[in-house]
Amino acid sequence: MQIESVPPRRHLAPLPKLALELGPLVIFFLGNAYAERFGVDPDQKLFVATGVFIVATVVALAVHFALVRRLPIMPMVSGVVVVVFGGLTLYLQDKTFIMVKPTIVNTLFGLVLLGGLAFGKSLLSVVLDSVFSLTDEGWRKLTFRWGLFFLALAVLNEAVWRTQSEDFWVNFKVFGIMPLTVVFALAQTPLLTRYERRKSDV
Repeated sequence: MQIESVPPRRHLAPLPKLALELGPLVIFFLGNAYAERFGVDPDQKLFVATGVFIVATVVALAVHFALVRRLPIMPMVSGVVVVVFGGLTLYLQDKTFIMVKPTIVNTLFGLVLLGGLAFGKSLLSVVLDSVFSLTDEGWRKLTFRWGLFFLALAVLNEAVWRTQSEDFWVNFKVFGIMPLTVVFALAQTPLLTRYERRKSDV
């Protein structure tokens, strides 16, 4: 009896993956920044930006699925929250919903990661669609750090949208959260190197 081999999971190259993840955010920023040039009332520009953000997010997820025939957990969950809370923002004409979206997403991921650790599970590789190969101790430490980081981002988003202007919050969402995430990820390089699983460990 011949056993069919399971094809390896396909992964996007770093640049296309980055473009699909950042593209909707950039479009959101541009929609908010340039809406007034097209005759949109200043009080309505965030609604316009939210509308194009929803469309761009759905398109990005569709392209991602078309390329690798699956959706990673984190972009998928974030996309669902964008559609739901962005839709509520437009339907109820209440900007609060889109502003709390980063709070909800980051809190969700933070609690999932830390909650998994409490039950002895390191879920980071699932949440981040990770391609790293780490020891069990490495996964536990990295998961703990990312869990705290996600919760810190949630608190920071709450502080910004509640105390600053709409434009400041949009700029923070695009040019604040992502750079902070990149810097934090790069800061984990020593941990990744130290706890990398060697072939001899397998």
